[in-house]
Amino acid sequence: MNKKILIADDEAHIRHVVSMKLRNAGYEVITATDGEEALELCRSERPAVVITDFQMPYLSGLEFCRELRRSPETASIPAIMVTARGFDIETGEMIDAGIADVLEKPFSPRELLRTVNELVSLQGAATEREHE
Repeated sequence: MNKKILIADDEAHIRHVVSMKLRNAGYEVITATDGEEALELCRSERPAVVITDFQMPYLSGLEFCRELRRSPETASIPAIMVTARGFDIETGEMIDAGIADVLEKPFSPRELLRTVNELVSLQGAATEREHE
């Protein structure tokens, strides 16, 4: 089962806290500081799940997620969007961009870990079905 998680956030303290929580739970973590770097890492590393901030340089989190959906090799990677209060994402936009969940900052690292665990489990089950 793929246990690699990509964290894309331009705030170092968010990357640090989330990375620690996920590594302590047994995940391999890779990080990006902007949407373009995150997209390149997704193409090369193929993480099981992406955690992305809404507001980032070069590509916003929403633009980054839309770009993931355009490429067959990254289209199935689920995304968790982290956003500051007041930035609403329409349900249609979430579906189009493949965003599985949205968490408002400040968010609970425990809640984020629970969501990651659920998505990784779903990804693992989907992969097993493909190989049957």
